Amino acid sequence: CMKGLVVGAFSVVPPIAELPLLNSSKNILLVPCMFDCLERDCQRLTLGASKFDTSLMRKNLMFFLLPQMVQYTFLPCLCLPLSVFKNPVCKVYRFQTVESKWMLVREQMEECTLSFSIPKQLLSLYIQEDMSRVQDLRELGELSPHWDNLRKEVMTRYGGIINSYQETLAELDKITGRSFKPSCCKAQKSLEFIPINLHTQRMRVTEEGDAFYDIVTVGAPAAHFQGFKCGGLQRLLSRYEAEKKSFSTAYQCIYYSPEHTAKAQEVLSTVSLLQPLITSLADQLLQAAQEHSSPGLRDALKNLSDKVRQPPNPPSQLHPPVTRLKECVMEVVEKAKRAMTFVLLQEAACSIPQGFFLQQRRDVVFSQALAALACGFVMRLYAGMQDKGFLRQLHLVGLVAQFESLLSTYSEEIGMLEDMEVGISDLQRVVFQITEAKTDDLSDLQPLVCGRRDHFTVEVPLPRLVFQTLPEEIRGGKPLRVFPVLFNVGINEQQTIAERFGDISLQERINQRNFEMLEAYYKSLSEKVPLECLPCFQTQTDIKELLETLGQNVVTKKKKNVEILWIAGTICRRLNGIRFTSCKSAKDRTSMSVTLEQCALLRDEHQLSKDFFIRALDCMRREGCRIENVQKNIRCRKYAFNMLQLMAFPKCYRPPEGTYGKVDS
Repeated sequence: CMKGLVVGAFSVVPPIAELPLLNSSKNILLVPCMFDCLERDCQRLTLGASKFDTSLMRKNLMFFLLPQMVQYTFLPCLCLPLSVFKNPVCKVYRFQTVESKWMLVREQMEECTLSFSIPKQLLSLYIQEDMSRVQDLRELGELSPHWDNLRKEVMTRYGGIINSYQETLAELDKITGRSFKPSCCKAQKSLEFIPINLHTQRMRVTEEGDAFYDIVTVGAPAAHFQGFKCGGLQRLLSRYEAEKKSFSTAYQCIYYSPEHTAKAQEVLSTVSLLQPLITSLADQLLQAAQEHSSPGLRDALKNLSDKVRQPPNPPSQLHPPVTRLKECVMEVVEKAKRAMTFVLLQEAACSIPQGFFLQQRRDVVFSQALAALACGFVMRLYAGMQDKGFLRQLHLVGLVAQFESLLSTYSEEIGMLEDMEVGISDLQRVVFQITEAKTDDLSDLQPLVCGRRDHFTVEVPLPRLVFQTLPEEIRGGKPLRVFPVLFNVGINEQQTIAERFGDISLQERINQRNFEMLEAYYKSLSEKVPLECLPCFQTQTDIKELLETLGQNVVTKKKKNVEILWIAGTICRRLNGIRFTSCKSAKDRTSMSVTLEQCALLRDEHQLSKDFFIRALDCMRREGCRIENVQKNIRCRKYAFNMLQLMAFPKCYRPPEGTYGKVDS
């Protein structure tokens, strides 16, 4: 590393969560001292200071290097990150400010257990949902020979998906100890549901105070195993909907739009919940009558109907009508279920076989996207647990999740971007709920997924002592929304070809559409939450002004307009949002983006000297967490670029000499 920049670099091995000094009975973490070797590094590598104050440095290191270890010491909540994040890699730097002072900067990169646990839970839910669909088809009863043959074919297709998912789940269950998928495995079938190279990264800055900045890095959610020869989901789904109308004539079916079939699935989900709910309420009514409980009768009747009348006295008067009510509900549910199942049978018959392939592709992409989102949500929640303004925003409006993509709109990567667009959009079907954990054990603090393809809930358990500090609305189980937005700007040599000879309309449409969504989110936020709840930054540019600038950049015809990404990222941080950065593998272009963003934050928020900006940037790229990420993925400390490729990159996205070369990525 360049002299005068780095204080020390270390990897925490073994992972903190596996250190023998964790007293699990009291959740007390005892940390071994690493200060002596770091102090020697400081004395050896720090230049530009006539006298090195080791006592001050030791004090700073005590406060700065191990805050995440020490801060988990005395409360059950303090082991929260250990339940989800593991295998940390840390790097520490010392940079000069414009006032010739020194600031300490600590990078920490970690893997996330949700890389595997979320996809495995989703696979189980997909299997359960499809088995239920097969059972519904069986229960349709006798059909004409034409429809009976179609039913058998549809059930066979579902059976194929179920078997495939069961095999994948069995393969994943064999994997133990791993918590990330390296980029070299991106096209491996048994791992296709797992996000590529998912990591969290936190930059912590210590001057007079303490500040930190988080980002989640992940390979673009895409079906790499299935390939991109015919494009990605966005293009395939559009083509499929057009072709389905002609299929409906061939199969003697009624054509149903995606909206209609989604409504049918929603009705099925609703009626499956209706019968047990009504039956339960009716049983409560009878129980209250037998106990001669007037308040109980009123409560039960109120739940059955908003119009409460004087309840009858003898329980015998209630039994016949309540029994009849339960029978009627069962009859209505069965009729509705059969009708909607037949609608879905027609839709499925028109979909053979393309619709089933597309559903599998969509399942794969969504699984990767949800694992990344859950990781980011948990990281943001843990960081904001003491921030009342953030918690208020969380339950009143929800959080924006801003995905930055660096994919080109050329060749295979256009298919990846088409997959990613649909995968990120599908995250709108997800809500989060905070629950009270059964115990404070780490195994009970793992997020859980429930639901069906049309609506998933991710439950995030917290220890009792932490849970009790949350606002009543969150403790009451209020669904917490996320608003996913995606901005893409290609920066490599393939994007140069696309801009000169190809088509960049996909990128333009994505950026315009998601700008409108981000603008709508801000409008909703400003109506429901005081802007004082939002974090304070040194750069005082108004969010409205930033949005206007972003809107102008989105419609401006400018090649490789990376300002779109910079402004969108700034807005996300100003809105308390969750930041994600992606490229094909989250390894090379992503590393250039993350390090650039970190140095820009040091410059704008912590007065990093302009003379140190490029040196700091090169230092992070040469010695920081991102080169360690490259090493973890391909067993080589080289970014996968060559000189010709880099000539097409914007200058600020080019790594320093000696850190890149031809490697297998």
